[in-house]
Amino acid sequence: QVQLVDSGGGLVQPGGSLRLSCAASGSLFSMIVMGWYRQAPGKQRELVAIVTSGGSTTYADSVKGRFTISRDNAKNTVYLQMNSLKPEDTAVYYCKGVHLGGSTYWGQGTQVTVSS
Repeated sequence: QVQLVDSGGGLVQPGGSLRLSCAASGSLFSMIVMGWYRQAPGKQRELVAIVTSGGSTTYADSVKGRFTISRDNAKNTVYLQMNSLKPEDTAVYYCKGVHLGGSTYWGQGTQVTVSS
């Protein structure tokens, strides 16, 4: 059983930066895809960014050029560096992992609020 713990959210002004972390209780080597999703009030959960075990990345158009996803297998941690934050980035951000055996795991979520 894998547990994912999200952290790093908070309140930031427009144009600011935050770095989210997702710490896995097990080895990331068994997670073929790791990603960040977000859900704003009244909206569906949406993909923000994913990174494969091979290091390939995919981003939502709305965050391209501003967000960077990375994984540190030695620390069993996935990061989301968020720069040039906008009010529309306000949401609860969730880490997701897909195990090579097919199981999917979610973190508990971390709130990001972008407001002046």
